Amino acid sequence: MTKIHNLGFPRIGAKRELKFALESYWNGESSRNELETFGKQLRRRHWQAQSGLDWVPVGDFAFYDQVLDMSFTLGNLPERVRDFHGDALDNYFRVARGRSAQSAPEAAACCSGVAAGEMTKWFDTNYHYIVPEFTAATEFKLDASRLLEQLAEAKAQGIAAKPVIIGPVTYLWLGKAKDDSYKLALLPKLLPVYAELLEALANAGVEWVQIDEPILVTELDAVWQNAFHTAYQHLSDCQVKLLLATYFGQLAENLGLAANLPVAGLHVDAINGRDDVEALIAQWPADKVLSLGVINGRNIWKTDLNAVLDSLEPIAQQLGERLWLAPSCSLLHVPVDLDNEQKLDAEIKSWLAFAKQKLGELRVLATALNQGRDAVKAELDANRAAIEARRNSARVNNPAVKAALADITPQLARRKSSYAERALKQAALLKLPKFPTTTIGSFPQTSEIRLARSQFKSGKLDEASYKDAMRGEISRCVREQEALGLDVFVHGEAERNDMVEYFGEQLDGYAFSQAGWVQSYGSRCVKPPILFGDISRPRPMTVEWIGYAQSLTDKPMKGMLTGPVTILNWSFVRDDQPRSVTCKQLALAIRAEVLDLEKAGIGVIQIDEAALREGLPLRQSQWQAYLDWAVESFRITTGGVADETQIHTHMCYSEFNDIIAAIADMDADAITIETSRSDMELLDAFEHFNYPNGIGPGVYDIHSPNIPSEQHIVALMCKAAERIPAEQLWVNPDCGLKTRQWHEVIPALTQMVAAAKTLRTTLGRSAT
Repeated sequence: MTKIHNLGFPRIGAKRELKFALESYWNGESSRNELETFGKQLRRRHWQAQSGLDWVPVGDFAFYDQVLDMSFTLGNLPERVRDFHGDALDNYFRVARGRSAQSAPEAAACCSGVAAGEMTKWFDTNYHYIVPEFTAATEFKLDASRLLEQLAEAKAQGIAAKPVIIGPVTYLWLGKAKDDSYKLALLPKLLPVYAELLEALANAGVEWVQIDEPILVTELDAVWQNAFHTAYQHLSDCQVKLLLATYFGQLAENLGLAANLPVAGLHVDAINGRDDVEALIAQWPADKVLSLGVINGRNIWKTDLNAVLDSLEPIAQQLGERLWLAPSCSLLHVPVDLDNEQKLDAEIKSWLAFAKQKLGELRVLATALNQGRDAVKAELDANRAAIEARRNSARVNNPAVKAALADITPQLARRKSSYAERALKQAALLKLPKFPTTTIGSFPQTSEIRLARSQFKSGKLDEASYKDAMRGEISRCVREQEALGLDVFVHGEAERNDMVEYFGEQLDGYAFSQAGWVQSYGSRCVKPPILFGDISRPRPMTVEWIGYAQSLTDKPMKGMLTGPVTILNWSFVRDDQPRSVTCKQLALAIRAEVLDLEKAGIGVIQIDEAALREGLPLRQSQWQAYLDWAVESFRITTGGVADETQIHTHMCYSEFNDIIAAIADMDADAITIETSRSDMELLDAFEHFNYPNGIGPGVYDIHSPNIPSEQHIVALMCKAAERIPAEQLWVNPDCGLKTRQWHEVIPALTQMVAAAKTLRTTLGRSAT
């Protein structure tokens, strides 16, 4: 009998319940007991949603991040939080966001926060994890209480629990050494703690433990490959069965390594690593379980169940009960329940499957394999009809868009002059000081803004009144920036719900969910639009708002756009054509908007590519092909503007050192990047790469409520000036300010502007 299981379930709740519970606690509006009680209720609800599975994941729930949970389980706390009063949850949130709840006790009356842990992207997803921190002196000490408590809850509910933990080699790989030490040297210290954890789980009656080692789908050198042998030989005597889980890609040259580790089972991603399956079957040991991830855990399209069964039936005959089926990865990356969508276009909805529906697909596959296809004939027939309807729908294909793609030439992606020539013209026109100050685009999305948007969407507020409300917010942003003394303004993006959804709503080829929320980090959730067909721009999208903002001031006003690569990577993208083709369709649409902004007199235009690195294949040997079409797509958006138009781009929370040449090839006039949480470490690439254009290293960590001091900002910029000529430097926050409050933003930007003035009188002299 084929068994079915799940690798992880979305933790935020179908209606973002966890988000609101967390924010209530952080704001001092609810107690720790209330938060913990709510967590138990949400876990119970999610386990119930997974009924019918042979094994249900436990430990995949986190109040902020699963990697941070693992750090606390292993006793790996940064030194800076160890002396704080309060319990483990206080310290947990301090590492996550710089401080705990407003009502939580602090170590000293003069200090309410600490430096938050660095965040970066979880492999090639839009989920952000808190980076583990290591030094040569790092010690590990087990605290299994979180996992054991959740396990006890699940057992009391009658759940067939399969605890989920991050494997030791991946854990070290995900982290960062804060000194000159080699993090893999910590493995001998780490493994006894893992053995102790597995022993504790065995004593709690656990049979199977899912141990996630996704780095096995990356290119590993011999030292890291040997670390797997060392780690799993050490753990081979544990009294639980280990299901080693890999996902997000193919094993390729690591296939033999993974197949021969001393574990009881292996999970592979049969969506992104389809080519691994046949090779694994050919050499699969007779005493091991093989779990195949046959349902896409990263996208929301229905699975072609009949096609999957065609490939699975002979495997099931060969492996019998040693075949397990699951989604390709944790369902953390998809929304919870399609049944909550009451307004989504019925035809498009019939093509989709969210987390609960994906588990339903899994049950259909298991029934078909175990009882025969006739047992689920109605479900298979309905699935076949939906797959064929999508494939043949006229709404998916637009001949005019395909013709425009065919007309793309290399010249379309080239600016008229070199950066050096453009910079002189832009300097003469804009007349900016040294160390010019700006923000990334958005200002606080206040309750008034959200209420106006909600009332407009529900029909309680007419369009004229809504526009008046948004113009009022734009006017406020302009006044605040005038008072602060910023050099390049933004309009604040009051009218925008999300940097991708806002544009998707105005492009043909997109659809939108009501409750298709996915966690990005902590309490931050995004609702990716659904890119189902060929993309085109029927009308201008931003010109009216930005033009209005420019009419209120003589200062340069940035036009704010999201770039094609980010729109692609932060959408649920169609899977019936290459991503490169879809990206170039988006590029042509954004190019038209750029040209309209320029025509309207906007001389500075920012095209955000926050997700450029996120789209990199996990194997470096495949990077160049991706970067070629990603960079070309960005350059298509900018290639038509005059030399005098200054093009900015923005990237956040990613390592850039290894793709710095591609970033330079984007040929933006200025780039802003996140650097405050990494203490400017992300600028190390510029020590050996002569980046010619303007660059704004972020100096205000907008994901923390902490307000930076002028001295702190000056110190960060001085570090930046050690790597980058001062005349190229801008001063700006890490990212947009929409998630912060005005009472935080104003003092932080005041300090930022003051720091820029200080820099002009110190470093500025050397830049003249």
